[in-house]
Amino acid sequence: MSGAQVIDGKGLSAKLRSNVADEVAAMSVKPGLAVILVGDDPASQVYVANKVKACREAGIESFENLLPENAREEEIAAVIENLNANPSVDGILLQLPLPGHLDEDRLIQMIAPDKDVDGLTIANAGRLFAGLPGLVPCTPQGSLALIKSVREDLTGLDAVVIGRSLLFGKPMAQLLLGENCTVTTAHSRTKNLADVCRRADVLVAATGRAQMVKGDWIKPGAIVIDVGITRIPHPSIEGKTKLVGDVDFEGATTVAGAITPVPGGVGPMTIAFLLANTVKAAKRRAR
Repeated sequence: MSGAQVIDGKGLSAKLRSNVADEVAAMSVKPGLAVILVGDDPASQVYVANKVKACREAGIESFENLLPENAREEEIAAVIENLNANPSVDGILLQLPLPGHLDEDRLIQMIAPDKDVDGLTIANAGRLFAGLPGLVPCTPQGSLALIKSVREDLTGLDAVVIGRSLLFGKPMAQLLLGENCTVTTAHSRTKNLADVCRRADVLVAATGRAQMVKGDWIKPGAIVIDVGITRIPHPSIEGKTKLVGDVDFEGATTVAGAITPVPGGVGPMTIAFLLANTVKAAKRRAR
């Protein structure tokens, strides 16, 4: 029987979304979130549908912009420019990944920083690095909220983040630094990765490799946040698949103090903080 606390991302996200809905109800102008989806990737379509549904439930107006797989960069750029200028739109989300023929970074950087609810523009990344207020990527914010639901004061703890992407690893490390943790950013080239992980009081895994982090990589009592999600063949039901994270959950639960499940951990928090970022952007623009 596991001794680890399983952190309830669904429950925490529901509370946050309820708070967001209360904020929206008190606003004189309804906030607006525009989503740009290029192509027909099934996973992206599901993500966008979930985001639109969450907006509706929170009272946020959603604007869907659907473009074909073969859309030219100039077409998408024109959509972004129109949304930047649209006073009804407070947040702009460019659903990633984009089809391979498009320059993802160029298009992201075209989004007005004050509408960049994914926190990926250079302006918002720089503000986070400098410790200034801005729009912070949603998944790192959600991950930090999950950590702090277990332990509010993180001062002096050793934190290890496996992953160094602009979307997650780098902003996650900055948020943990802001909580006065001692932070190590590990990655695919890190030597003795298991040993690095074993010293972490807080371990955040965003490797994109199914069940890579084993139970014996984890310090007893550590808080473990699993950001990965991969579909693998089901171990006991032929022809079926199951969703797993970057952490071997069964092995980790015998060692960790608290751990997020996959699914039901980080994922729901990402959408909740997308709504929160949209409201934050709307309030700033209303000043």
